[in-house]
Amino acid sequence: MDATMRPMSLPPEFTNYAEEHQLFELMKFLIEQLLLKKPEDPIEFLIDILLLRLKEVIKVIIFGPPASGKTTLAKMICEKLDLVYLCEDRLLIKTSSNLLNEAREHQAANNPIPADLWLRMLWEETERGKCKANGWVFEGVFSTREAIAKMQQQGVHPTHCIFLVALESILVERAVGKRIDRRNGDIYHMTFDWPLSADVKANLVEAPGCTESEIIQKYLAYEYALPGLIQRFKKNYKTINADQPKGDILSKVLCFLSHKPQSMAPHTPRVILLGAFGSGKKTQAHLLAKRFQLVNVSCSQLIKQAVTNETSTGQIAKSYLDQGLSLPDGIVITIVKERLTQLDCMTCGWVLHGFPRNVYQAQDLDDAGLFPTRVFFLDVSLDSILERLTPLRTDLVTGQQHHLHFNPPQTLAMMDHLRANPRHMEKTVTEKVSRFHAQEDELSIYYTEKASHLNADQDYYTVFETIMSMIINPVAVNFD
Repeated sequence: MDATMRPMSLPPEFTNYAEEHQLFELMKFLIEQLLLKKPEDPIEFLIDILLLRLKEVIKVIIFGPPASGKTTLAKMICEKLDLVYLCEDRLLIKTSSNLLNEAREHQAANNPIPADLWLRMLWEETERGKCKANGWVFEGVFSTREAIAKMQQQGVHPTHCIFLVALESILVERAVGKRIDRRNGDIYHMTFDWPLSADVKANLVEAPGCTESEIIQKYLAYEYALPGLIQRFKKNYKTINADQPKGDILSKVLCFLSHKPQSMAPHTPRVILLGAFGSGKKTQAHLLAKRFQLVNVSCSQLIKQAVTNETSTGQIAKSYLDQGLSLPDGIVITIVKERLTQLDCMTCGWVLHGFPRNVYQAQDLDDAGLFPTRVFFLDVSLDSILERLTPLRTDLVTGQQHHLHFNPPQTLAMMDHLRANPRHMEKTVTEKVSRFHAQEDELSIYYTEKASHLNADQDYYTVFETIMSMIINPVAVNFD
């Protein structure tokens, strides 16, 4: 039997619905909760989760040597994303009376609180209130691979892990100058944040555990444990240099938190490339179609084929084109819809360029159930586009295309055969670019959740690699 006639195991409409409503991600979340919580009645447990409309939240754990800025960074993340800040002191304040009494017994005996007890306090806090609903940031207490393994076995699974690193000399300079106001616990620094008030200065004392020898000892212990810690979080961690302004560190962290891990769920790419005339849409569409086995759909080519094949829609389109008129949106969407609903597009996915050209066409495409999974705007300045197109010439004898700057003909005889395409004249190009920019802002707003703007004024393969990485990975979360 012909492969195109063979019955499909899963109709394409089912996959589209699953992707639109994120059913695969929902199933993954529910299964994770079952395995982590191990409820006696799984059915009732799942019903409770669905009734409460619980969702996967951001859960961050931060590791770093002393004076690397863990506390400052954790509080900045919590303030920005409305998460709950957790650390040793917070756990001791918020924990239940039974666990608190047990912890105080160890402290009264001058013994360190065992890791197992910290784990129970952490698990208890993360399973209630705002931590469960919004997410949390935990300033890492556990410093060994074994302790992290126990934490994960206990059911505490951070979605993101951040490792702060810095030179030993930088950390010593930060720690040695640290001072604490003994009246209210405010922190100051002899070099970076020295108080102006004489009264505050008189009440400052050295921070405990911040001598040079102690910092070096803790730094070496952290560096020794770091490879093992990274191994436990190898799929969702980021290492950040702590020796830079805190605003830059926060920016990198937010970028990391905004990106979801790659999903193993079935995925049918449906890509729209938008850009001005000469921005490279055709080139990128060809590369993407070849790399992901997508169907390369050119709107202008579809119209030409419809006219050539003398289809009913093509005949209507021809009557407009013969009079030099623009095609109505209804005719264009009909032609595009006929192609995108064919079996190869529905099963393999597609990359569409040359359409939509305005918001109304974009709405028509969505109304037809042909919504894209990703939209890319190829941004190129008018000067660069003119530099690309106006020097293009075609050899009338061989049909070969030359660029007067980058690929000139080798002989003067060949130069005599070259002719410019009227479409590449400066006035024509400028008009086409202006028409696109007149609609660009509205299209960008319409596709806000799916759109990415790329600098296409660079090597075409660099642009392709950027697009490819964005197609593979889920759309980043916008925290603004």
